[in-house]
Amino acid sequence: MTPPSAPSLAITFLYYRDLAAAEAFYRDTLGLSLAIDQGWAKIFRLAGGAHVGLVDETHGMNSWQVNKCVQLCLRVEDVDAWFHWADTQKLANLSQMFQNDEIGIRAFIFNDPEGYQIEVQSPTREGA
Repeated sequence: MTPPSAPSLAITFLYYRDLAAAEAFYRDTLGLSLAIDQGWAKIFRLAGGAHVGLVDETHGMNSWQVNKCVQLCLRVEDVDAWFHWADTQKLANLSQMFQNDEIGIRAFIFNDPEGYQIEVQSPTREGA
């Protein structure tokens, strides 16, 4: 038996010590739209029904962790334009552009203000 309905949106929650700095980064640097403001949780629209939720770790269901085991991946049409933009922003731990032929992507990574890794990628072949 399956659930009674499909989700209307998806939210991945990340936990922060400095919610204001994280909110400013996702809003001002990445240019994401705040979709839902719950006070100590700020939910930004990524694409379609996909969202990222930034949570003040003193209020959330989980705690801030030193070692981040979550990567936020953004699929874009022009990864080279994004890389040029990222380089001008002096983003933390900005990698070089790389290509992974096995999974069919060109990508780069950087970190948000508290160390969550963000990958920006474009497919290099149909269906990747």
